[in-house]
Amino acid sequence: MKQPHLSLVALGLGVALALPALAVDGGKIVIAHRGASGYLPEHTLESKALAYGMGADYLEQDLVMTRDDQLVVMHDHFLDGITDVATRFPGRARPDGRYYVVDFTLAEVRSLRMTEPFQLVDGKQVPVYPARFPLWQSDFKIHTFQEEIEMIQGLNKSTGKEIGIYPEIKAPWLFRHEGKDISKAVLTVLKEYGYTGKSDKVYLQSFDVDELKRIDSELMPALGMDLKLVQLMAETDWNETMVYDAKGKATPYDYDWMFKPGAMKTIAGYADGIGPWKPMIVTEPGTPGKPVFTAMVKEAHAAGLKVHPYTFRQDEGQIPPYAKDFTDLLNIFLYQADVDGVFSDFPDKAVAVIKAHGK
Repeated sequence: MKQPHLSLVALGLGVALALPALAVDGGKIVIAHRGASGYLPEHTLESKALAYGMGADYLEQDLVMTRDDQLVVMHDHFLDGITDVATRFPGRARPDGRYYVVDFTLAEVRSLRMTEPFQLVDGKQVPVYPARFPLWQSDFKIHTFQEEIEMIQGLNKSTGKEIGIYPEIKAPWLFRHEGKDISKAVLTVLKEYGYTGKSDKVYLQSFDVDELKRIDSELMPALGMDLKLVQLMAETDWNETMVYDAKGKATPYDYDWMFKPGAMKTIAGYADGIGPWKPMIVTEPGTPGKPVFTAMVKEAHAAGLKVHPYTFRQDEGQIPPYAKDFTDLLNIFLYQADVDGVFSDFPDKAVAVIKAHGK
C-alpha cells in the first residue's frame, strides 16, 4: 500500500477515535453511501476508512462480478466514467460503447486507476460533482468485497466499535444472463466472514424483487442464513432491473405495484426494509418550508419495515426547494418523515444531525 493511502486511512482512524457510532437498536442510522464519497472517490478503501472515522453506522458496498468470478466493489457494472479503462484497454468496449466489469479479470480491473465520476462532454472529461475531489489526483484502486470486509472488521477490532456493512447485489439479472450467480457468491462471502443472522451488523439490498425472493426462500435457507434484506425501490423507466423473455429480449421490470395500497405488506413477506428514492417520501419540487409527505413511511412502519431512503447530497443543485439547506433536509427526513436511516455521501453531516437530537 502506498504512503498516500496510509495517510488517508490514518486520517479516517483519527476521526474514528473521536466520534463513536451513534445508533443503538431502534435508533436512527447513517449509511455511508459509497463511503465518504462526498470527500474522496467513491467505493475506494480510503473513502470507506474516512466514513468509518466520521461515525457512520454502516458502510455500503455495491457489488459486481469480474470475468473470473471475483466480487469487486463498484457502483455500476461499467468501468467507464470512473476509471481509465478506455485508454488502458481500447477496443474492449461492447457494441453499446460501455466497458463491462464482467468482461475483465480481477487482475485487469486491479490495474486500472479510479477517480471521481465523470462524463464526456465534447470529448473532455467533466466531473459529475465539480466541487468534489479533483479528477485523477492521487492513486486510487478497485478492491474486492473480501478486502473491504477485512478492513472494516480490522477497524472494529482495533477501535472497539461495531460498524456494519450494507452490501448491494448489483444487476443480478445481467450476471445471470452471463451465466454467473452473483447472489450465491455474495452470500458465500458473507457467511465466510461471520454474517449469517438478523442480529448481525449487515443489511443486504437489491433492486431485483425476484432475486430478493430467491435469496429469502431458497439461497439463505440452503446456506443456513437469515439476513436482514432491503428492497430498493426505483421508477420503472430507470431500467434498473431488466427481465429477459424466452427469446433473450430484455424489458424493464415494472415497479409500479410498489406504490399501490398493500405494497408494503407484500414486501414485508420477503424483506425487512425498503430503500426508496427521496421523492417517494417527500414530493418534489415542493414549497420552501412546507414539505409534503407521502404515506410511504407510515405504511412501511405499519408493515414492520425499516425505511432507509437514498441519496442525501449537499452538492449544488441537490437541495430540493422545500428545504433551507442540507441540515434542514436531513432533519425533515429523519424527524418529520421519521425514516429509520439515511444514505449519504456526506456521512459526517448526517451523524451531526442525529447527534444533535441525542439519538
